[in-house]
Amino acid sequence: MSESTSTAVSPVSPARVALAAAVGCTIEWYDFFLYGTAAGLVFNKLYFNGLSGSAADFASFGTFAVGFLARPIGGLIFGHFGDRIGRKAMLIWTLMVMGLGTALVGVLPTYDSIGVLAPVALVVLRILQGIGVGGEYGGAVLLAVEFAPAERRGLFGSFAHTGVPGGLFLASGAFALVSRLPDGAFMSWGWRVCFLASILLLGIGSWIRLSVMETPAFRQVQEERKVSRLPIGDVLREQPRTLLLGMGTRFIEGFTYNLYSVYLLTYAVNDVGVRKSSVLNAIMVGALVGVGMTVVSGALSDRFGRRRVYTVGASLGVLLAFPVAAMVQSGSTVAIAAAFIGGLGLVYGTVYGPLAAFWSELFDTRYRFSALNALYQISGVIASGLTPLVAAWLVDLSSSRSLWYVAAYNVAVGAISLASMWSLPETRGRALRDRSVKAAQARLVGAQ
Repeated sequence: MSESTSTAVSPVSPARVALAAAVGCTIEWYDFFLYGTAAGLVFNKLYFNGLSGSAADFASFGTFAVGFLARPIGGLIFGHFGDRIGRKAMLIWTLMVMGLGTALVGVLPTYDSIGVLAPVALVVLRILQGIGVGGEYGGAVLLAVEFAPAERRGLFGSFAHTGVPGGLFLASGAFALVSRLPDGAFMSWGWRVCFLASILLLGIGSWIRLSVMETPAFRQVQEERKVSRLPIGDVLREQPRTLLLGMGTRFIEGFTYNLYSVYLLTYAVNDVGVRKSSVLNAIMVGALVGVGMTVVSGALSDRFGRRRVYTVGASLGVLLAFPVAAMVQSGSTVAIAAAFIGGLGLVYGTVYGPLAAFWSELFDTRYRFSALNALYQISGVIASGLTPLVAAWLVDLSSSRSLWYVAAYNVAVGAISLASMWSLPETRGRALRDRSVKAAQARLVGAQ
C-alpha cells in the first residue's frame, strides 16, 4: 500500500484532523504555560516567600525548569507506546495526566499553610505536567502530518504547532482577566481559577481526540507487521546525527518562546516597573500573531521549502536581539508591546511553522513518534526549560541589571540553530516512508 493510497482511503478529512490536533495541543499547552506565567507572578510570593528578592525568583524559575526536565521521561514513555500501539491512545493519556497535574495546582495550599510541603508538592505536580506534555508533542504533530497530503504537510502540520502560541494566548488571557482583581483577591484565589478551568478543558479535549481515527501511516506499518520492538533504539542506531542536528534546530525556537513568555514578563514587571496587565496584554497579542504566522510559515514551506522559511525566522531573531533588549529596558509600554509582538509573533511563528513537517519528514514511520519526542523534549531542557534561569543569571552578572548579555546569548543560540538547519537536507517532497535524500531531491527537481 502506497503512502498516497493509504491517505486516500481514510474517511477522515485531513483538515478536520489538523483542527483536532490544534485544539488538543492548545488545551495541553494552556495547562503547561499557566505554570510559567504563575512562576513569574505568583509562586515566588506564595510558595517561596521564605526567600527574598532574586532568590525567590530563582527558586520559582527552578521549579519551572523541573517541568522541562520531566518532559524527556514522558516523551520516551509515550513515544515508545505511540510507535508500538498507536498515536491516538497516547494522546488521550497525555491529556489526562496533564489535566490532573494542572487542576491539583489550583487547590494546592501555600507555604504559609503547610510550610515546606507546599513547594515540594508544587515540584511534584510540575513533574506530572512535564510528563504529560512530554508525551503530547509527537502524537499531536503526527496526527496532523500523517493524515495530510504530501504537498500540504507544512500547512496541516503547522496546525499542531499553533497549540503552543494558542495555549499561551489562553494562559495569558486568563491571567490578564484575573489580574484585574484587587491584589489581595488575585493572590488568594484569583490565580487558582485559571488552573481549575483546566478541568473543563480536559473534558473538551478528550471528546475531540476520541473522535479521531488512527493515522494512515501507522496503520500501514501495522498491516506490514513492521512495528518496531524498541523504537528509540532504532532511532539511535539508524539516525543519530539527524536526531542531534534536529535538536539544534529546536534551540532558537525554545529559547525565543520562553525568553518572551516567561523571563521578559518577569523582568518587565519587576525590574522595569511596567504593570503586569500591560505585559500580559502584549503577550496575548504576540501569541495571537504567532498563531497566524505559524500557519502562514507552514504553508509557505510547502512552496519554498522548510529550510528557507525557517532561516528567515531564525535570522530575524538574531537581528532583533539587541533592539528588543533596548525596547524592553526603555520602560515604554508601546516599545515593550512591539518587542513582544515581534518576538512571539513574527520570530517565533516563522521559525516554528515549518518544523512540524520538517522534523516528521526526517524520520521513518516505525520510530517517528519516539524520534520527535526525543528531539523536542530532550533539547527542550536546555532550549526552553533553562532559558529563564540562564537569562536571570546573565542579568545578575550585569551591574546595571541590563539585558545586553541576554541579547548576546540570543545571537549565539540563533547561530547554532541556523548551522544545524543547513547541515540537514531539505525534506519538502519526501515520502514519509522514504528517508533517501537523493530520492527526495530528484522529486523536487522533477516538480520544478
